[in-house]
Amino acid sequence: MSNAERDVETPSDAALPATPPTPARPRRLGLFLAVATLALGLDLVSKIVVASNLGGGHPPVRLLGGAIYLTETRNSGAAFSVGTGATIVLTLLAFAVVGVILRMAGRMRSTGWAVALGLVLGGALGNLTDRIFRSPGIGRGHVVDWISLFAQDGHVWPIFNLADSAIVCGAVLLAVLALCGVDIDGRGSRVRRGGPRGE
Repeated sequence: MSNAERDVETPSDAALPATPPTPARPRRLGLFLAVATLALGLDLVSKIVVASNLGGGHPPVRLLGGAIYLTETRNSGAAFSVGTGATIVLTLLAFAVVGVILRMAGRMRSTGWAVALGLVLGGALGNLTDRIFRSPGIGRGHVVDWISLFAQDGHVWPIFNLADSAIVCGAVLLAVLALCGVDIDGRGSRVRRGGPRGE
């Protein structure tokens, strides 16, 4: 085949249609902030109600045949009473977690990541608020815990609050997203068979 025939049969590069660039996914800051605000608001309101109605030696409230007890306790440690006695360290750690999450928010284009990080941020801020404003002092405040499962004294499962629940749910969702290969920018970190990348 001559060069002339090749030129006729093969379209030039200029004739090939240009592939349009993939549009950037919208940022999920609104969803992220809404989830964080909701988690924080529910936690703060619940603690105010609990401190007003279940404090001062009030007997625990039994629900669902004893599956859940509502009882106020004060926790100097982390979620589920872990790390009691290290309140100042936990306060500083909470500030660091909040700072890291806010720094990541600018790259957030995944719905799943927005929900997960919003839950973690709202929960961290909820417990951090207690550490700053509750007794015995700023940075050393004890967190209000009030949900006990299967026993009123927390011996079956440590007593917790809504902030702890938000942090744990957010962390589990982050783990699922990581296992599924979904990045914070909404794209998959690895190619899936027969399907698009990420969400």
